[in-house]
Amino acid sequence: MSKLETPLTRRYWTEIGGTLIEEFPAVRRGQGRGQRLIDAVIIPDGPFDRKKSNQVDIFGKDIIVVQTKVNRLGMYLMGQAVFSPKLMERFNPSSIRSVAICTRNDDVLEPLLKALGVELVVYSIDEPD
Repeated sequence: MSKLETPLTRRYWTEIGGTLIEEFPAVRRGQGRGQRLIDAVIIPDGPFDRKKSNQVDIFGKDIIVVQTKVNRLGMYLMGQAVFSPKLMERFNPSSIRSVAICTRNDDVLEPLLKALGVELVVYSIDEPD
C-alpha cells in the first residue's frame, strides 16, 4: 500500500460505501507470470468495512475495481484501469465497474479513458510549492 495513494483510494471508498478490499491479488506470481494487484476492489452493496481478499467471496457480486496514482492522468494508470476488469472476470462477479483515481486531469487522455468505459475521479491534494 502506498502512503500517498491509499488515502485517495479510501477517500473514494468513504464516499461510495461498501466493502473495501485493498491490494486485491488479481493474479498471483507463478511460473511465467508476475503478480498483479488491484489497488482496491469495492463491493458497493456490502457492509461498510475493510476486509482482506481471503475474507470475501466476490462471486456473483457487483464490484468496482479501483486504480490510483498521485499524479496527472497518464498512460500507465489508464492501462491499469482498462485491463484490471479483464483480470477480474475470472472471479465471476455479477458486474465490474472500473475507476481511475488521480490528482490531475489530462484533457487529451480523459475522453479516451471514458470511451473505454472507465470512470475518472480527480482529487486535489496539497502539493508542496
